Amino acid sequence: MHGSGWWSYVKYDEEQDRPKVDRALLKRVLAYAGPYRGRLFVVLSTIFVISLLSLGPPLLMRALIDNAIPRGDVGLVTLLGLGMVAIPLVNGVIGVVQRWASASMGQGIIYDLRCELFDRVQRQSMEFFTNTKTGELMSRLNTDVVGAQQAVTSTFVTLASNLVAVVATLGIMLGLEWRLTLLAVAILPFFLLASRGVGKKLRLVRRRQMEERADMNTMMQETLSVSGALLAKLFGRIPDENDRFADKASKVRELAIRQATIGRWFFMSLGVVSAIGTALVFWVGANMVITGALTVGTIVALSAYLSRLYGPLSSLTNTRVEFATSLVSFERVFEVLDMPLSIAERPDSVELTQVDGRVSFDDVSFSYGAGGPEGLESVRRYGWSGMTQEDDPDAQRDVEGWALRNLSFAAEAGETVALVGPSGAGKTTLTYLVPRLYDATQGAVRIDGHDVRDLSFDSIASAVGVVTQETYLFHDTIEANIRYSTPDATGEEICAAAKAANIDEFVEGLPSKYDTVVGERGYRLSGGEQQRLAIARVLLKDPKILILDEATSHLDAHSEALIQEALGHVLKGRTSLVIAHRLATVLGADRILVLDGGRIVESGTHEELLGAAGLYASLFRTQFSPASSILDVVAPDGHPDVADLTTHRPVLAAPRRHSEERDVRDE
Repeated sequence: MHGSGWWSYVKYDEEQDRPKVDRALLKRVLAYAGPYRGRLFVVLSTIFVISLLSLGPPLLMRALIDNAIPRGDVGLVTLLGLGMVAIPLVNGVIGVVQRWASASMGQGIIYDLRCELFDRVQRQSMEFFTNTKTGELMSRLNTDVVGAQQAVTSTFVTLASNLVAVVATLGIMLGLEWRLTLLAVAILPFFLLASRGVGKKLRLVRRRQMEERADMNTMMQETLSVSGALLAKLFGRIPDENDRFADKASKVRELAIRQATIGRWFFMSLGVVSAIGTALVFWVGANMVITGALTVGTIVALSAYLSRLYGPLSSLTNTRVEFATSLVSFERVFEVLDMPLSIAERPDSVELTQVDGRVSFDDVSFSYGAGGPEGLESVRRYGWSGMTQEDDPDAQRDVEGWALRNLSFAAEAGETVALVGPSGAGKTTLTYLVPRLYDATQGAVRIDGHDVRDLSFDSIASAVGVVTQETYLFHDTIEANIRYSTPDATGEEICAAAKAANIDEFVEGLPSKYDTVVGERGYRLSGGEQQRLAIARVLLKDPKILILDEATSHLDAHSEALIQEALGHVLKGRTSLVIAHRLATVLGADRILVLDGGRIVESGTHEELLGAAGLYASLFRTQFSPASSILDVVAPDGHPDVADLTTHRPVLAAPRRHSEERDVRDE
């Protein structure tokens, strides 16, 4: 950022973004401290005790100067000296207790907020995740939660401590010399003048800083992942990515400098005001001592109390600034917590105790944009009034075209239905509606006659198993990745699932066997190995409804043969929806649905669709033309194995069990 660019971060619609700290907001903020009332009581009690004990040293000094020294009372001097040591010692011990109570309360609030945020985000629809940057979500769960916690613990504790200190100090000072006390308090309006406007500026800078930091985190998350690092290296973009990161980091840096500068000017002005007040009290007090109206011990005690008065007064003035900025964190947390769930479980949801597996689509239409804005941008608030873009009548609605239109069909229990069609026809979108990753815009998707919107999430998750187009594996062991679908599965059940998925022999050949770590996103495994692990993971759950999305896409012939053999075990006794661009993988389906433009344009068996000479026949001829048949239908030994191209039924040779594209070996 160059020139005065930082000012654009501060001067954006200040009137519109003015904080509205009303009772409802404060009540909601303080509600998070409710479960920790006991610790809060400990904090307040220790604050009171520490504040009272801290009033003692100036009185001890006064007694030392006015009484013990003039009388030459060595015993009193010793006693007063011991008191000056004992008070800080006792305060220190009590301070440790206060810190424990405050820290445990603060960390408890962080835990509660993070868990609530994580749960809320997890329950959002898939459209939310496709429209939200992962880095920004991480920022909300980390930086913003800590900032919100500080509003309750640090800011609140400081406020309470300073209030007690100011009231107690004023009481003692009034008892010592009320005229000098009033003179010391007379400069209070200057403290308020110094803080005027600072809170709003800091709040705006703080919000922008959080946004830029979230943007930087997103860039790091995308670029430093395995896929991002690979892409940057392959295309020689490392210098460009360095420059892009430096630009984002510079914005965070300059905003932090701006925040620190505003704060430093603020504290400097408070220091000047404190110095003026102290000088006035000393000047007037010295004259009173000269005239005999005041003792030296009293003015020494008053000077000590002045630091205890102006320090808390400065902090109280700054508390307003800190609270205004820390509430930005709560605002960003509440933005996420207040997001409506576009896909929510109904209170009276139905539990499926016995699943047959019939899946039906009744005049289903779906649009990705029909639900309105998704992601964190859709809930960004204009202020603390609670208004979001959802409430704005002028907000733009980006409604896309129909991804699916008027789909009606039924897959009977145990039937295998293949979904084919050109890219973008809506095949994957169709399968997303069955496990309720999205809800149909119109019509109904049913399992065993029940609208999926009436079923509990657990019932759907138990009944439906999905092997997605992009296989995702955690950076963990092979066993942990298979066990993910059924945490309480036994070792024997995991091995049985691996055998059914044709991956057990490969795993047993590894030095660490099922304890082998697959690497980030499974990158230590080949594509075929990843896919078969994903199939084993679904098989372990033993769902009655199985969805396979491009299970053999982009694989070599040998890996495809292994998966095809595994699918022969997998599909038995299950209702299956199978998507494949390679039509050889769906020839044995009970029924084939051909999609184009989000509609079912053809339906039937392989022979019926070939005879119809429609879109399916065209796709089939394209794949199995003389130029492409060797590429798409090939045996593991590299030779064409098209036994009967006239019937268009390729027969894959028996798979050989040997190492695939990449071996995973412990180093």
